[in-house]
Amino acid sequence: MNEVYEPNILFEDNHLLVVLKEQNLASCPDESGDENLLDLLKEYLRRTYEKQGNVYLGLVHRLDRPTGGVMVFAKTSKAAGRLSEQMRSGDFEKRYLAVLNGAPNPESGKLVGWLKKNTVNNMVYLSTEGTDGAKYAALDYRVLEKKGALALTEIKLHTGRSHQIRVQFAGIAHPVYGDMRYGGEYAQKGKLALWAYSLAFTHPVTKERMRFVAEPPAEESPWKLFGAEKFVRPV
Repeated sequence: MNEVYEPNILFEDNHLLVVLKEQNLASCPDESGDENLLDLLKEYLRRTYEKQGNVYLGLVHRLDRPTGGVMVFAKTSKAAGRLSEQMRSGDFEKRYLAVLNGAPNPESGKLVGWLKKNTVNNMVYLSTEGTDGAKYAALDYRVLEKKGALALTEIKLHTGRSHQIRVQFAGIAHPVYGDMRYGGEYAQKGKLALWAYSLAFTHPVTKERMRFVAEPPAEESPWKLFGAEKFVRPV
């Protein structure tokens, strides 16, 4: 990380800050004490606008550390509250691209289940309804293209559980490429091929419907196996 962090800003106004999160950067402070995007953005706001004292920036959602892509932060508590309400109501839409080991059968569909997190080892496991601490998880997916043993897949989340995409696809024996934690026998070394490419929500003040799209790093493996035109498609 550079000494002075310059965020990749997709949009900024008095209410919102939409940025591109790098892979392997934590979204917010955690027990590791490592640099994280939330604190780096607060420092950016303090430096850019010469703010004194504490800088408010609301964490509306998270991305796992190894996942890159689009994130939105709230610059006011009112904006944070309204975006959080959109998440609860389903108006906040998150779409991902992933390169999976093998194509699921069928090649489009829905995965539903229950997930439980072990806070001791920071692992998430498939569970069953009614199990203490288990949370409902659902997503839609569609395979966009196949290259050999890999499948470029678009995913729309209906719930935002910790490690959800990684665990649910590992649970059907199609883990995300590069997932050393959940990949099992398919665990390839390299960056996790999971990218939050599209984020859509209603502006908390102007009420304008907004959508931000960012392609994954097309020059890196395994993304470079698939043409850039395959990454971002109209929905």
